[in-house]
Amino acid sequence: MTEASVGFQCPECVNQGRRTQRPARTAFGGVRDAGTGGYVTKSLVGLNVLGLLVGVAMVGLPAVIGNGLFTGVTKLQMLFGDFGPTYRISSEFVPPGTEVGQVYTGIDDGAVYRLLTSMFIHYGILHLLLNMWALWMLGRSLEYALGPVRYIALYMLSGLGGAVAGYIFTPEAIGAGASGAIFGLFAALFIVLKRLRRNTSTVIPVILINLVFTFTVPNISIAAHLGGFVVGGLVAFGLVYAPRHGRTAVQVATVAGVGVLLAAATAIAMLL
Repeated sequence: MTEASVGFQCPECVNQGRRTQRPARTAFGGVRDAGTGGYVTKSLVGLNVLGLLVGVAMVGLPAVIGNGLFTGVTKLQMLFGDFGPTYRISSEFVPPGTEVGQVYTGIDDGAVYRLLTSMFIHYGILHLLLNMWALWMLGRSLEYALGPVRYIALYMLSGLGGAVAGYIFTPEAIGAGASGAIFGLFAALFIVLKRLRRNTSTVIPVILINLVFTFTVPNISIAAHLGGFVVGGLVAFGLVYAPRHGRTAVQVATVAGVGVLLAAATAIAMLL
């Protein structure tokens, strides 16, 4: 028996009641989590932390900690990072965990999985902590506003947008990190607040500060940050401004359309 506000109910009665209840919806058509929420954001944080632990297992903690915000390239980035040309390790460039003569296939030669895996690895602990702090602050609000399915679509496409932009504009750089996805969330939060007619004065300065860092701090992929920002803005606009009549169809078309555009851009870049 299941305890209720008055007395007890049998499990069959509880299940029957749940089937007849309509799930709570967000302002943009997503199913709202009835619990504490944020489980998609927590899962994304967990995947990024797992990526760091994989790096520690490969090359050891000292190589992962480094001496600053960005550590050097290690075997982790060579295996899962975002880069175009295939690299053969030479005696002048021997990342920790690799050996001279080892070959790592780039996106140009078919390793397109790097566009996805690069989103979940970082250049050191500080790099990870900064991105995860931003993900935690932005992600939970957007997950609550959009619903988990729309939110994960936004996050993944933003991250892929950053990775594709990095591959196209800086193919020889070995990119890694969730920054493209984070910048997509920045753009999405601004658009969501505008659609809900909420105050955006606290969001704009944070976006501007991050853009200043993008253009002034060395070793940051400008293309990846801007690519994630643009793609996140496009996806968010389609999700939150879809008309109420046929909203789900418009949202699906937006997500699919942006995905097709990213795939086409990658294919064209691989052929050139």
